Amino acid sequence: MPNHEIATPAPYVSPGMPPLRLGRTLSFFEFWPTWLMYLPVVAQWLVLAIRYRSLTLPLIANPRLPLSGMVGVPKSTLLEQAQGELDERILPWFIATKTDAPVVDQSTAIETVLNQLELVYPIVCKPDIGCRGAGVKLVKDRSELERVFASYPTGASMMVQKLADFEPEAGLFFIRMPGQTEGRIISLALKYMPYVIGDGQHTLAELIADDVRAGPLSHLYQSRHRDAWHRVVPKDSPVRLVFSASHSKGAIFKDAAELISPVLTQKITELMRELPDFHYGRLDIKFRDSASLQRGEDLQIIEINTASSEPLHIWDSNTSFFYAVRSLLFQYRTLFVMGAANRRLGHQTPPLGDLYRHWRLEQALTKHYPETD
Repeated sequence: MPNHEIATPAPYVSPGMPPLRLGRTLSFFEFWPTWLMYLPVVAQWLVLAIRYRSLTLPLIANPRLPLSGMVGVPKSTLLEQAQGELDERILPWFIATKTDAPVVDQSTAIETVLNQLELVYPIVCKPDIGCRGAGVKLVKDRSELERVFASYPTGASMMVQKLADFEPEAGLFFIRMPGQTEGRIISLALKYMPYVIGDGQHTLAELIADDVRAGPLSHLYQSRHRDAWHRVVPKDSPVRLVFSASHSKGAIFKDAAELISPVLTQKITELMRELPDFHYGRLDIKFRDSASLQRGEDLQIIEINTASSEPLHIWDSNTSFFYAVRSLLFQYRTLFVMGAANRRLGHQTPPLGDLYRHWRLEQALTKHYPETD
């Protein structure tokens, strides 16, 4: 136990976010290995595969996307299909593919595109193929750009994207059955960035150790803050512990189903009509404040996650294990139902080998990505 006493202030939240009501510090299953959490899903998948006579039926739920985006599919493959206002709402992005040319020259080419798009540092760089926040970096200048891009293997692609105007972020899960025009939001969770507040006396390591939530997760933050780990944090200075709003990297997710309004649902439905044959996935959205989110105003879309994305409310520390598992089971039942509907429309299921090859590709690439900010 720490041998110092630190007054615990109310949790600091980003401007525009509702107050953070933490409740339970951690649920017992929040950081289980993925395979353990998904054992019930695997069992259900096998049962449904027998019922529907296909192991890969969920992989045509979004038929214009390879494998419905389940694994190893570039983010850009989906985003480049966006049209109209949806395309405008997605934060400007482009792809840079690593070649054998000197990194200095390739970084110059990236900056040329930045200038053409009128984008300025800081920017967000992340793998085009990746999941769970792997390799997401906030790049502040040219030297950081070179360092990040140098870590990518030849042939891998990096997505370069404008930094959002707002810090508040939500994960919004949308589904629309094939053949229907109206969709619905089945989950909405707020993504809180973890902060500690300096008191002018204690180091960052001490502040984190004494935080009820961050303390047990200090191993997620130490390497990201190694240079400041033993420095005293100035009084009243907030320190953001992670940049990427990923639960596996230490962000805090809270169920916010109460923010799902008819106006927001209608707005998201209208936007998603501009993504042909898209039926199932989670939008990661930046917003000004909770009121504008409910009105569907000032939304900035970071990316659209697909078949393997999760309804983020399951990682709220106050969500029960059985409710979380039930949500996952509903999610994958829905994929089978959508796949069956699309099969009736003439779409062909892919061979199981395709899924394995894409998984191997993603696993191989992830080993090279830089540490997530």
